[in-house]
Amino acid sequence: MPVPAIELKNITKTFGRVVANKDVSLSAYRGEILALLGENGSGKTTLMNMIAGIYYPDSGQIMIDGNEVVIASPKDAFRYKIGMIHQHFKLVDVFSAAENIVLGLKEKERFDLSKVNEKVRQISETYGFEIDPAKKIYEMSVSEKQTVEIIKVLYRGADILILDEPTAVLTPQETRKLFAVLRRMRDAGKAVIIITHKLHEVLSLSDKVAVLRKGEYIGTVLTKDTNENELTEMMVGKKVSLNIERAEPKDPQDRLTVTKLDAVNREGVKVLDDVSFVARSGEILGIAGIAGSGQRELLEAIAGLQKVGDGSIIYHDPKTGLDEDLRNKTPLEIRDLGVRLSFVPEDRLGMGLVGDMDLVDNMMLRSYSKGRSLFVERKSPKTLAEKIIAQLEVVTPSTSTPVRRLSGGNVQKILVGREIAAAPTVFMAAYPVRGLDINSSYTIYNLLNAQKESGVAVIFVGEDLDVLLELCDRIMVIGSGRVTGIVDGRTATKEEIGLLMTKGGHSEEEAHEEGGEKHE
Repeated sequence: MPVPAIELKNITKTFGRVVANKDVSLSAYRGEILALLGENGSGKTTLMNMIAGIYYPDSGQIMIDGNEVVIASPKDAFRYKIGMIHQHFKLVDVFSAAENIVLGLKEKERFDLSKVNEKVRQISETYGFEIDPAKKIYEMSVSEKQTVEIIKVLYRGADILILDEPTAVLTPQETRKLFAVLRRMRDAGKAVIIITHKLHEVLSLSDKVAVLRKGEYIGTVLTKDTNENELTEMMVGKKVSLNIERAEPKDPQDRLTVTKLDAVNREGVKVLDDVSFVARSGEILGIAGIAGSGQRELLEAIAGLQKVGDGSIIYHDPKTGLDEDLRNKTPLEIRDLGVRLSFVPEDRLGMGLVGDMDLVDNMMLRSYSKGRSLFVERKSPKTLAEKIIAQLEVVTPSTSTPVRRLSGGNVQKILVGREIAAAPTVFMAAYPVRGLDINSSYTIYNLLNAQKESGVAVIFVGEDLDVLLELCDRIMVIGSGRVTGIVDGRTATKEEIGLLMTKGGHSEEEAHEEGGEKHE
């Protein structure tokens, strides 16, 4: 029987009264890829951070090749040939790839960049990386930065690699390249652990899957012997339906017509360039694109939060039958017309919610924005908070719990639920499931579908192309602030959208014809 490359025995970690991991025991072997799966807050990243020396366990043992070790710092982890690639990269922007790779090393060779470049090239050839060692980090795409992070740990001799959500911001083509590299590492005898919540990736890449639920280890299964439904049941503890019911749009009416829209950000960089599209009632328009391609600026422009140059944003008001030019309105007037934006940023508490306020007070931020008497009536916001908690299964001790005490996923449900509760006519949801586990994500998808079926024009900005293809009626792809194509959600392929994501934009006329036909 082979000895595990790394074995955890009864690992427990608490933060105050919160138990992040409880008596977790699992093993990873050389020559295999282990996927670590679990809902938000199940303790996946905390567990891996203990192997990487970022946290120290309260109790339990860590064994490397059958011997007990103490990992009290990242330096110790490197000594045991463990390398972790975090979700948020730790690179110096003004340095080259090679300079970042040797940063912090004591070897004399770090001053001889020609030797460093040669070693980086050897590693790249062995595993199939594409990287220019002399290229500066600020000139790189997300996948290139990730490559630098992976080479950085391989350069230091790592043969146990941990990757935290490595595909979160990659295109399908980049994801495929990364998976090919990880398979080569496995075949070269390395132990690879990947933290993820994308089940289709788990099934296509891993050899084994270990599941955590609420900080406890549920079990490890062979990937070839399992499926999405079984894994979800292990993660959640109950049967969950993983189908998005996509109804045909009923009597779609134009709600929002955006024509030749331009916008420049504070740094003077053009973020929207000649953007044109129509959003219709009773349908979900998906927006795809590599992160930072202008999705955020587009939604903020519609909501009155981003200054725009040329172009028009016309809202067709179903109540009055009139056309309203949103460019002439304040963000508050736009919201009162029924155009609502729920933007879920990386910093959920920095935008939209006040951490020290409880759920009821956060509801009141929206309902009492016009200002009422000093003694505001709390009953309706409390009812709203209770409704959102019930409908979205928000885990909270009570409606009077400060929002900052809730997990990120639960904060996110409140952000989305509060905007939907305002009964909008146009609902823009940007990254509403960012970082959410599969169970919570499907709750949100069902909510968006319910909005569509009640005649709302839904604009959905998402990162997962599989979901965009399953949920949306049409998908608009944005690249570098321009529309690169509009495709039919029912007939488009992931590869087609991936190609459009990496393409430079062109005009609306070239991008699509309003028949919903597919175009390259």
